[in-house]
Amino acid sequence: MGASKGLNKAADLPKTPRRVIAGIGRVLLWEGGGLWIGRSAGPVQTHAHHAIQVSVALTGAVRFRTADRTAWREYRGALVMPHGPHQFDGNEQSVAQLFVEPETAQGRALLERHGGRQIVSLDDELSEQVSKTLHGAYAARASDEALVAAGRKAVTLLSGGDPALEVDPRITRAIEWMGERLHSPVSLAEAARIAHLSPSRFRHLFMAQTGISFRGYLLWVRVKSAVSAAMSGISWTDAAQAWGFADSAHLSRTCRRMFGIAPSSLIRE
Repeated sequence: MGASKGLNKAADLPKTPRRVIAGIGRVLLWEGGGLWIGRSAGPVQTHAHHAIQVSVALTGAVRFRTADRTAWREYRGALVMPHGPHQFDGNEQSVAQLFVEPETAQGRALLERHGGRQIVSLDDELSEQVSKTLHGAYAARASDEALVAAGRKAVTLLSGGDPALEVDPRITRAIEWMGERLHSPVSLAEAARIAHLSPSRFRHLFMAQTGISFRGYLLWVRVKSAVSAAMSGISWTDAAQAWGFADSAHLSRTCRRMFGIAPSSLIRE
């Protein structure tokens, strides 16, 4: 008999796409700030977000480059200005990423103390202080509350203590009000009423105080809240719906634009 012409069953089975993992760790938020800490993977796509980003390598070094495709540069610790397009490479190291909103008192202090180029290198002593503050708690598998406390302490170290810079209380009041209503539609007119301003005056003051439009800020707060919730255990679909996204694909697109990764590529440790 001639040789069999049967199909190679293994070769003809559909291949399951391999999940790309951008990071394994924990994502935690507090009013005006947040912390991602864990093991990072390789480079992410170019992105930009509202927060000041402080990245400190707990082991080895991380790499950054700006959107104009300049050469990669290694850092022990780096501060990235808000709204600036950049790429990040975790180099498969343990990394702490602090996010501080620039309209907060500590955000303003960070910009005043470290402002300059789009990506600013932190001195080694300060990077070491931040690393010690966060790495010990993470290595000890501290509770979320303990990690939040460590994250806040690290931001205080970076900002130089308790800042005395003024933040307009009308905008602060409106932001706090918005934060309590992220699961529901929020309009500029409603926020302006809380701030006791006309919608047009509120729009201009909000932009002047935060550096971002009202709609842009609302999207930023919703995406970071959805990611934090999903990293705490709920499904990405439920997180997308709960924080006002049309579906999980909408959340994924927004996350890629703001953080350079698909949210499903993050795994809680």
